[in-house]
Amino acid sequence: MAREPMIAPSLLSADFTRLAEESERVADADWLHFDVMDGHFVPNLTFGLPVMQALQAVSPVPLDCHLMIENPGRWAPGYAEAGARNVTVHAEACTDPRAVARDIRAGGALAGLALKPETSLDHYLDVLHDFDTLLIMTVEPGFGGQSFIEEVLPKVRRARQLVDTGHLSLFVEVDGGVNGDTIEQAAEAGADVFVAGSAVYGADDPAKAIAALRARAAAAMTG
Repeated sequence: MAREPMIAPSLLSADFTRLAEESERVADADWLHFDVMDGHFVPNLTFGLPVMQALQAVSPVPLDCHLMIENPGRWAPGYAEAGARNVTVHAEACTDPRAVARDIRAGGALAGLALKPETSLDHYLDVLHDFDTLLIMTVEPGFGGQSFIEEVLPKVRRARQLVDTGHLSLFVEVDGGVNGDTIEQAAEAGADVFVAGSAVYGADDPAKAIAALRARAAAAMTG
């Protein structure tokens, strides 16, 4: 079955004073990446559930909520219940990933597990059967504008191999430093979903930027 690239612009690169309008600017995207940071798990603060609920009410694009927070089991179900399409928690912050996945799914969303660049995929192979999305960080979580870490690509390839051989059934998502050049590397390695911040919101025409990224990813997938 042919893979289709999905583009998820990151609101971290958007104008925070105009989030509703910024969601409209990327209406052609597949998901809208919504980074939640608590200042503890990562050294930065961004959005929370009230902002997500307000944006969910007006966004033309399904929300992809990435929770970079401590104690995600407490907060993740609320994002699912508020209507997020996908809610991702960090493996490094979870004491019981399976329980968190179960609660996210019960809330009506897809459940995602994120891994930092240095976190081993093999340590979580068993629990990934309970998830719908694997988010492989291609930068250190916490800030936008970082450079793509190519050394993470073998982890992406390993995940794609496990999906293609039927050992796992999930989306393989990459987040960090994704642009017109690095998206080809990530797509060739096996990613399905591409989080892009400044490559979309920093462009004069975000819709054209999304189309160009999608085309480059698709070409790399089939090439």
